[in-house]
Order: sequence, then structure tokens, then C-alpha cells
Amino acid sequence: MTEIQLRNIDKHFGPVHVIRDINLTVKDQEFVVLLGPSGCGKTTTLRAIAGLEDIDSGEILIDGKAVQDVHASERDVAFVFQNYALYPHLTVYENMAFPLRAVRQSRAEVDRMVQSVAASLGISGLLNRRPSALSGGDMQRVAIGRSLVRRPKAILLDEPIGSLDAKLRESMRVELKRLHIENGSTSIYVTHDQVEAMSLADRIVVMHEGLLQQVGSPDEVYRYPVNMFVAQFVGSPIMNLADVDISESASGVGVNLGGTSFAFPPALSGKLKEAGAQPGKLKLGVRPEGVLVSRDAQDGYVEVTVGIIEPLGSHDIVDLKVGDAVLRARTKSAFVPGPGATVWARIDPAQAHFFDTTTGSSLGIRL
Repeated sequence: MTEIQLRNIDKHFGPVHVIRDINLTVKDQEFVVLLGPSGCGKTTTLRAIAGLEDIDSGEILIDGKAVQDVHASERDVAFVFQNYALYPHLTVYENMAFPLRAVRQSRAEVDRMVQSVAASLGISGLLNRRPSALSGGDMQRVAIGRSLVRRPKAILLDEPIGSLDAKLRESMRVELKRLHIENGSTSIYVTHDQVEAMSLADRIVVMHEGLLQQVGSPDEVYRYPVNMFVAQFVGSPIMNLADVDISESASGVGVNLGGTSFAFPPALSGKLKEAGAQPGKLKLGVRPEGVLVSRDAQDGYVEVTVGIIEPLGSHDIVDLKVGDAVLRARTKSAFVPGPGATVWARIDPAQAHFFDTTTGSSLGIRL
């Protein structure tokens, strides 16, 4: 088993507090993705686990053993860098064999491991080439292979496919997931790309300004964001957020946005009171797929005007002008006639979120 625990980790770079009291457990054979914008502390956290950065306080445990004072070479973890870090004068074979020879493995064992990992990565035909003769994707495979050959306790990956083109990134995501499953390794992966996080992770750790914002499965983080930062950082297009106020009538509850009232179930009023929602301090959040669009007038739908349309092949992202506000909706391709057209829309209450504008936290209301 390889379990990694971070307990009350703090790290400063001069006056900058880079990591703030992080507590996290990565389970054996789990694929965890650290997700966040540049400067949020995710790479520093990864480097601290590897022993490439010292921490100011806290504990880092690998298999229950505190390693914060243990040299990087003795932690038995592999680190895959974004820039490949291959030796240019060595062949692919020699690059992959290097970590095994450094610990004096036998020639037969070195050859067996290199050939085995190269076959799983599909680079057996490249073993005699030097890095200068490889494509970006092939160099990344070699860098990953060099980490896998010695079967480390854990693999740490710092934006390893960030510099590849879009198509190659897609194929490498599939490759990384397959390798993780085949090798059964404990993996921690750093990225700012939420698509990578959603497609690769068993659990996503969202970071912002050195703090853990939310830890959960991709589905949990996407469907139940704990605050407005997570709501808008995870998901493409981002979640709609708008200031709203609530009105009540005999027929139900109205959520007033941009001068237009959307009908919600009567239960919303009680749930808002239970959550301690304050008048004038409420934001509605809804993802584009939660904004339902009709070309014809229907009961419960309000009239809106179409703004910009982004055709994305399988679907369109449509801006809807709701009074002085804008909601982005996801529709079938070519469903909306064009900019300036009149359509009807409603907000699906089951996909609506409510946030406190003072704290930014979700009120946890589910309808």
C-alpha cells in the first residue's frame, strides 16, 4: 500500500504564504488531481511531497512514515516534469535505464524493465533514438516511462501534457489513465485545465491562494460546488452567477433576475430561511445545461432575446438577454434561429445553486 498524507502543511516564500494549513490524504492506488489557477500553490505542494521543496511546518507521511526531513532520493517517489527533462545525449533506452542503473540494478533487470515499460507505452520502436528525433508526445511518453521503470511508491506529475497540442493532449489523457490503472500506482497530478482534471481524477482537489477549496469526485465538484470560486473554475463554459432577490406569492416563489422573475417551487422559501440567507446578499448559480430553452411560449418560461451564439458542433452555447442580465444556455446545434431572435427560457430548479455573496459559500440548497 502507498498512502500519502499531508497534515497542516504550511509554506512561505518570503512574505508570500504559498500553502496554508493543507490537510489531505491520498489513498493507495488513487489518482488525485490538484486543480487551480497559476500561483495557487499546487506545484509547490507537489514538490514538497517529492522533497524538492522544504515546508515551514506540518507533516508529510508516505505509508505512515514522516518524510518531511527525508532527502528526496530516499522517498521512493517519481516526478514527471512539464519540460520532459530528458538527457539530450542519451538514447531513449539510456534515458529510461538511467534511474535503474543509478541504484545498481543488474543489466538483465534493467533491460527487462525498460523493454516492458516501453511496450506498454508504445515506444519500443524508439529506443535507439535520441530526444531531438522525437515528437513532443513521444518525449512525454519517454519521461513518463523513465518514472515507471523503477516501480516507485507514487508518481507525481506536474502539468506533464500542458505544452502539447489539443489533439495530442486528448490522446495522452487516455494513455495516462490507462497506465495508472495497469500499474496500480498512487498518482498525484497537477493541472490548471479542468478538462484534464475531470477526465483523469478519482478525486479533484481544488486550490486557490494556497487553500484547499473543495475535495471530491469530479461529479461532486461539478454538481455541488462549495463556493463561487469552485462553481466558476470547474466547468466550461463557467457557471452563470447573478444577483437575485426572492418574491413570494400564492402560486409559488419567484427568483428575480435582471428584472425578470423565474418561477421556483414554494419549498425554496423555507430552505432559504433555514440556510440563513440574507436579503440583498444572494446569488443564483446555474450551469448552461440548467437553462432550458424553447422556441415556443410555454407555461413557466419567460421571453428572452438571443445574443451571441457559439456553435461547437455537437451543441451551441447561446447568450440569452434577460432584462439587464445575461444567461448562457446550452442547446442543440442550430436550435436557436440566430442573434436577435426571441425564444423562451426557464431555469431548472433541480440544477440551481444559491450562494451567499458575503462569504461566497454555497447555501447547500437542493430542490
